[in-house]
Amino acid sequence: MQNSVEAFLTAIEEQEIVEAIRKAEQQTSGEIKVHIETTSKGNIEDRALEVFSILKMQNTKLHNGVLIYLAINDKTFAIYGDSGINAVVSDSFWDNTRNTIQNQLKKGNYKQALVDGVLLAGQQLKEYFPVSNNNTNELSNTISKG
Repeated sequence: MQNSVEAFLTAIEEQEIVEAIRKAEQQTSGEIKVHIETTSKGNIEDRALEVFSILKMQNTKLHNGVLIYLAINDKTFAIYGDSGINAVVSDSFWDNTRNTIQNQLKKGNYKQALVDGVLLAGQQLKEYFPVSNNNTNELSNTISKG
């Protein structure tokens, strides 16, 4: 059976992920986005960068956007952080988030994989990009789909 993006998560599961994004972004000025597609049609890192650009995530003031990209049928995902993040963090910065997502995906817990990944990303970003008094939500918290 072909997995479709629309049937991948229930409406309630999607709301739980959106709520996790909202919660994570209360801790950091970083912007977190989740994108789900059926397939990356090739190299997943290249596709994650392409989606990052399509969603205009590079337009955040501090260049601190993070994309969690999931290709359902490929059973793979990528985490892409913008230049502002990569300029200040170590190469292994996303390893814990990647491992957390991967562990839940292996168990078939798709919603929990995304919720846990989003919340951990928010916690990690807090150290480098704390919330400021004039913090604004620069990107929609909704899940984008391709």
